[in-house]
Amino acid sequence: MVSEPGGSNRVLALILYYREQCHLCDAMRKALVAFSCRQQALNWSEIDIDRDPELIRRYDARVPVLCQDDVEICHFFFDETALRAALALA
Repeated sequence: MVSEPGGSNRVLALILYYREQCHLCDAMRKALVAFSCRQQALNWSEIDIDRDPELIRRYDARVPVLCQDDVEICHFFFDETALRAALALA
């Protein structure tokens, strides 16, 4: 959750694009879960790219990809520094 001027809070939505049986995807998921446990109100979801031809075209061999509002934060490996920077800008 991010505090905005005036005291309102909003939940940032992150998306982890992944595919089944991908060891890099599993590793990023575990790192994201660990990070989420340390950060309150970090909202994220997962989307299997193999269920959508457009996502396959966009991400295919680049998974896993972590995005915020269609902006890529990191791919292949979890980058905590990049995620913290993205959250700070939001």
